[in-house]
Amino acid sequence: MIDKTAREAQAIVDARKDFAEALNALGLMAPFFDRTAAEIDQLIEAAVTGYIDSMQAQGAKPERDGRLPADPIPF
Repeated sequence: MIDKTAREAQAIVDARKDFAEALNALGLMAPFFDRTAAEIDQLIEAAVTGYIDSMQAQGAKPERDGRLPADPIPF
């Protein structure tokens, strides 16, 4: 688990609604219905962390057409 900022913690709480809607749309709410808020937050955080880690790793590699991502600002 990361040491979240207040905004990051709030974003995870705010994502619960979208997570619940996705579970309902997929017919998967039943296994998650009795989970605690902390357990749901852990799932959301894992998905977000995996997504961000992947995007950062991909950003370090050139695209198929040989383009490189813009250099980061050096500060």
